[in-house]
Amino acid sequence: MTDRGKTIICSVLFLDIVEYSRKSVSGQISLKERFNAYLSVAIRDVPIDDRIILDTGDGAALSFLGDVGDALQVALSMRESLREGLHMEPPLLVRMGVNLGPVRLIRDINGQPNIVGDGINVAQRVMGFADPGQILVSRTYYDAVSRLSHEYAGMFHYQGSRTDKHVREHEIYAIGYPGEFTSTLTLSGEGGRGKSEFSGFSRKLEKSWRNVLAAFGEASLAMRAAYVAGALVVLGGLIAGLVAVLHHQPAPPAPSAVEPGVAVVPASSVMAPLAASAVSVPPSRLSERERLSRKAREMAGREAAREKAAREARERERQRAAQSAKSPSVIERLLPRSRSNGSSGQATVTLVCAQGATLYIDGQNKGTVGKRPLVVGVDAGRHLVLVMYASRVFSQSLDFTVGKAVRISPTICR
Repeated sequence: MTDRGKTIICSVLFLDIVEYSRKSVSGQISLKERFNAYLSVAIRDVPIDDRIILDTGDGAALSFLGDVGDALQVALSMRESLREGLHMEPPLLVRMGVNLGPVRLIRDINGQPNIVGDGINVAQRVMGFADPGQILVSRTYYDAVSRLSHEYAGMFHYQGSRTDKHVREHEIYAIGYPGEFTSTLTLSGEGGRGKSEFSGFSRKLEKSWRNVLAAFGEASLAMRAAYVAGALVVLGGLIAGLVAVLHHQPAPPAPSAVEPGVAVVPASSVMAPLAASAVSVPPSRLSERERLSRKAREMAGREAAREKAAREARERERQRAAQSAKSPSVIERLLPRSRSNGSSGQATVTLVCAQGATLYIDGQNKGTVGKRPLVVGVDAGRHLVLVMYASRVFSQSLDFTVGKAVRISPTICR
């Protein structure tokens, strides 16, 4: 597993503690101890030989050499642990990014296993696009893990293309809906325990609003019209009440004693006009109320149009994600696959390449070229042949027949 210079393709999970450097030394120690404890629980089911962990100071980078789904399971377990310890002080906020790509196994200055390469670099870039508490994955990892099961495919939501500081574009997928967990984390991180009650109320309010929008979206046109009409009636009642309050004038205070030369006005003569003004609206104000009612209807119409456009955009995005899931991608050529042509027996493949080139057939390592060309046997049928040499990759699907000898000499070897 730790042979010097060995290059493999594996999944990488990169984690970063948000605003770690802004904390005091005691705060950093508290965050790192809790982070290490949560991470130890998350990786306990992954065999030691199938993982390499790098401590980055304000986080960690994990390479999974076995099952491609291990990175996803560890990320989900880590997020659940963060949710349970959300209201601790100081709050632990972590961003996570997952990628599938090539890395090279080396030994560090202390002789311990280490990893370098584009696979871990892209995982760090993807993590940089995430919000606190959010898990983002690259397109290559999504293509691989979404084909493991329908449950995995339904967990991801396309977020579009992002550009990193090196002007390199990355297609990003999020696990879960954006903001379903990060809003709670942000509130807790900024306000501490003092905002825990407010964050709970905001979650309930957000959930209720989503339910209202979902019910409105699933209703028929007649039901939507009824909803809008009811809202307009309520709004019209509020406007009428406001106008009545504005026209209501309080009665003058009664004098404690009758002064000479001051006429006493009966209370009935003062209250009668006020009562009439509170009940009836002057004709000059009717047009204003109609204008406000018309404006409210226009606002409701625009809101309904925006909601319809948002639903159509989500549907187009869903169709695009479904189409991309069906289309072949780079990772499909890297995953093990073979198709037999119904014949039995073996063929022979000879790799003519520079010393150190490695031959993979259907994802399995068949050996390395030494001083002489590498000759191996392969079952008859269609197989994916992959040659790796000096960080370059050659791949091609070939048909092998019984007794046939196939000679391979890629251009990357020259």
